Amino acid sequence: MKDLTFLTPLARFFGAGLLIASASRLALALLLSERVAQTPDRGLLFLVGLRFDAIVMSYLSALPLALSCLLPAIGERFLRAYYPACLLLVLFLELATPPFILEYDTRPNRLFLEYLIYPREIFSMLVAGHALSLVLVGSVMLVALYLLVSGRLGKYFRAPPSRPLARLALFPFLALALVAGARGSLTSKRPVNASNAIFSSDQMVNSLALNSAYAVARAAYALKYEVSPARLYGRMEDEEVYRRVRNYASAPPDDFVDPALPLHRRQLSTAPRPRNIVIFLQESLGAGFVGCLGGLPLTPRLDDLSREGCLFTNLYCTGTRSVRGIEAVVAGFLPSPSESVVKLEGARSGFATIAGLLQRRGYRTSFIYGGMSNFDNMGAFFAGNGFDVIIDEQDFDPAAAAFKGVWGYSDEDLAREANDYFKSLGDAPFFSLLFSTSNHDPFEFPAGRVALFRPPANTVYNAIKYADYSLGRFFDLARREDYFHDTIFLVAADHDTRVYGRNLIPLDKFRVPALLLGPGVPAGERREKLASQIDLPVTLLALSGVDTEHPMPGRDLLHLPDSVPGRAIMQFMETHAFRVEDRLVILQPDMPPLQFRVANDTTFIPAPLDPSLVRDALAHALAPELLYKNKLYGITR
Repeated sequence: MKDLTFLTPLARFFGAGLLIASASRLALALLLSERVAQTPDRGLLFLVGLRFDAIVMSYLSALPLALSCLLPAIGERFLRAYYPACLLLVLFLELATPPFILEYDTRPNRLFLEYLIYPREIFSMLVAGHALSLVLVGSVMLVALYLLVSGRLGKYFRAPPSRPLARLALFPFLALALVAGARGSLTSKRPVNASNAIFSSDQMVNSLALNSAYAVARAAYALKYEVSPARLYGRMEDEEVYRRVRNYASAPPDDFVDPALPLHRRQLSTAPRPRNIVIFLQESLGAGFVGCLGGLPLTPRLDDLSREGCLFTNLYCTGTRSVRGIEAVVAGFLPSPSESVVKLEGARSGFATIAGLLQRRGYRTSFIYGGMSNFDNMGAFFAGNGFDVIIDEQDFDPAAAAFKGVWGYSDEDLAREANDYFKSLGDAPFFSLLFSTSNHDPFEFPAGRVALFRPPANTVYNAIKYADYSLGRFFDLARREDYFHDTIFLVAADHDTRVYGRNLIPLDKFRVPALLLGPGVPAGERREKLASQIDLPVTLLALSGVDTEHPMPGRDLLHLPDSVPGRAIMQFMETHAFRVEDRLVILQPDMPPLQFRVANDTTFIPAPLDPSLVRDALAHALAPELLYKNKLYGITR
């Protein structure tokens, strides 16, 4: 047994990693006990979790094992630093997990990594809205770093001497054990992956069974190698994909004008002449916060406006990120498990957007934003795809501003800037996208504008009241100008705030407001048919007064026959949902499809699979990658 003592540091390292991850999982289960308690097989949380903890520690132990057995003289000093450094990384990721879960309802994922490239905004947000968490995590990590640098941790990982031959003889067996640990199994043909952590219908609880080191490493891999939806959900012939997506566009077959461009179609406008179009995209405004949609009484100005225009009461966003909402509302693009096209290199130019279509028809096009337009690659995407002018925080006049917070100038400053710009355009037709910032953690806004829904001031409820106040200010300003009477306005949300829920797809958190106002829009109407964000640009083009040809698969919601069933498409991380009226198909990675009957947005009743509906769901999940990679989503005329 003396010859095995050289493994003591490795065993301590492995055990400490399991202890950190398991203790964190227990703490998270207690913190989120209400959700965990509703999971029938909640005991599996810790058994499945231990398996994934062993996977991570097996990967992290591979290099130490090789150095300890094959190059002990070289490796010992390095490993005295390697062991505690890896444990500190595991500890840091677990300490960062509770605030991330409370915000995003899942363990750290690709969003965690993406935000690392915006340190100024993220650090400011943490200081303003999560100061206690920042102090606690920072304090623990500073103590741990001191112990590492001082060498106090390293002394626990000194290896006693042993015979070289014994190390060499044991190496193959130990290596085989780590291979088994990293695979999660020796009997399965495939290594264990995240789909093996799905043991309940609550995706958040499923994510607890992972550990944050595994979740972040998986996200990093996905960022480098965009995962094909065909690998996640299954394959289908390209022509069948296009045919099934075309069927849901509800356009006559003769409108599809080019066989080489499978979704490219002709759309004739119903308006007599060109109209201006303004989209005011609201940050994180879910239906649950909107009074006229049955939500909290936080939006009196939007509620009043809904009586002047056409309100879509059953419309669902395509995802949970602003860039996902932008690609849907501006480009009519279907969601996928890959990154939004707003951030993909291949969509930097030549990608179909409503701005690009109208720009070719003589419109002045713009994006106006109170923050920095380089955030989430928005500026580059817009500049290459039809937006003539980009106005962001560096163009605002600080002396005239009401307030500037972490994410930029306030929404009322955005309203003033946009109105001033529109006045300067004279009689030229224009298209503009306005994007609000105030309803974003840490929920900063100028004092004295709205009566607080409840204290303290900096909460999502009060930020929404302020965003609604600013929306009203914009319309108050616009009504005084000549352009107002010749403009189609769309007020819509990009997504809800804090998308969470017990179901595999939290439908109630995907429902968002969309309101149309202007000439040709039926005033005071409420359209109840199920709809998607991707329908909004197609509906706007119908009202624009210009005829276009485009690849957008959405529908004109104002002229959709009653006989056509409503549908919505949603992407929730790697879960794809396709809903037609009350029938819902859910696709998950490496899992058979599931079908439900939607009793309401929080109650799903399992239903037998409809093979054709499942194929429709798969087609809509596969189409975005085909259109993007084959460059089939451009503008030809």
